[in-house]
Amino acid sequence: MPETSGSTGRTPETHVIDFRAAEQLLNARDPRGAVKLLDGVIAVHPENTAARLLRARAFFAAAQLRPAELEFTIVLEREPDNSFAHFALARTYERQGRGDQAKRHFRLAAALDPNPQYLKAARFDESA
Repeated sequence: MPETSGSTGRTPETHVIDFRAAEQLLNARDPRGAVKLLDGVIAVHPENTAARLLRARAFFAAAQLRPAELEFTIVLEREPDNSFAHFALARTYERQGRGDQAKRHFRLAAALDPNPQYLKAARFDESA
């Protein structure tokens, strides 16, 4: 009999399916549906950084900027060299009108990964 998570009857395989379904929902522009699936995954696997990053992206897509900021911050506490998380957190700050904080994370993203999108957003040609 497969191992289940508490009284929910959910198996580790079910959590993987939920994660993949959440990716599809986000790609299909249903970020709120993605968040709902990921809430269950993260409740059982709070250490899962990939699920937290996906949930942060879903929060951002749903314009839930404060929860997105919190999730991106958790990801960066665990993976300080995650250039995408820095870039996404910067975009979150930018949408909140927090330009100085955004610029710092855009520059960190670009320093970690010379992705042209990150370099453009970092605006290194401007004064610090």
